[in-house]
Amino acid sequence: MNEVTYQQELQRSGHLVYTNVGTSMMPMLRQKRDLLIIEPRPQGRCKRYDVVLYQRPSGQYVLHRILKVRKNDYVLCGDNRMIKEYGVQEDWIFGILTGFVRDGKQISVKDWRYRCYVHLWCDFFWVRAGVIWLRTVMKRGKRKYEKKDR
Repeated sequence: MNEVTYQQELQRSGHLVYTNVGTSMMPMLRQKRDLLIIEPRPQGRCKRYDVVLYQRPSGQYVLHRILKVRKNDYVLCGDNRMIKEYGVQEDWIFGILTGFVRDGKQISVKDWRYRCYVHLWCDFFWVRAGVIWLRTVMKRGKRKYEKKDR
């Protein structure tokens, strides 16, 4: 059976609806629970805060948010990540998130609550990175503590 790529499905149907695998876009997108609505990327440059679907040269598909638009590339990062990805090229990007479905309710990227989340979560990147780092350290400590009790 032939597998259809994300790019082919976008060309064929004009949109892509699927659940994500991975935790890089939490807390906004919950793994295997929320439905993503992806449309073909519009002509021209993408904008800051757009969540784009792209394919790395390795073949890996990634859905991350644009934090900075530079002259020749983009800086992206998942909402649940501390490390930014530099050098994402224009021609790697083929889709853009236009909304998602959570618990049966569709949320548009134009919704005011979504936009507030984006600004709070992205404009204070270093605070977010600190929260993620602290959460990671606490989880590791909890695992060590639980292992010690056995």
